[in-house]
Formats: sequence, structure tokens, C-alpha cells
Amino acid sequence: MPYTVVFTPEAEAQLVEVYGYIAAAASPEIAARFTDGIVTYCESLSTFPNRGNRREDICPGLRVTSYRKRVAIAFDVEEDRVNIIGVFYGGQDFESALSDDE
Repeated sequence: MPYTVVFTPEAEAQLVEVYGYIAAAASPEIAARFTDGIVTYCESLSTFPNRGNRREDICPGLRVTSYRKRVAIAFDVEEDRVNIIGVFYGGQDFESALSDDE
């Protein structure tokens, strides 16, 4: 059964930030290809949602995977849905950002 992949507003905003950073450093075309690749990778979680590493130490149900070794993708899996919680580029501290202690 395929899962529905849903991006939180925070994850969508982070994708926009990644696009802006890469567009300024390289070009809008390169930024679009890279961010489209992230979205496609996230959407592929619909068929195999339990990949990545469980990070229960940060937040219950949290899983983290990576895209091209430069992006950490934080998500959780519900009954029939994968929630993309965050998209962290270039070594951003996702652990602090996602910690339940906040």
C-alpha cells in the first residue's frame, strides 16, 4: 500500500531556503534541479517509508535519511502517511532543531 507523502510548512520553507542558497551560489537552474531531486527522493518514501535511521533519542517516531550526503531529511511515518518534518542542508544542526526539549 503506498503512503501519502506530506511536507510540513517548515519543510517547505526549508526547501525554499535551500533553493535560494544554491541559486545565489551557482544558478537558478542548478538550484531547481537539486531541490526537485530532494522532493522526488522524499516522494519515493511513499513505497518504502521505513528507510533511514530511527532517531527516537531526538523525538518519538523520528527517522532521518540523507540525500546526496548533503541534505538530512527528517520525517515520521503514520498509518498511511509520511510526514516530511524538515530538510536540513549542508550540516545544519537538525538534532537541536527537532529536539522535544524545545
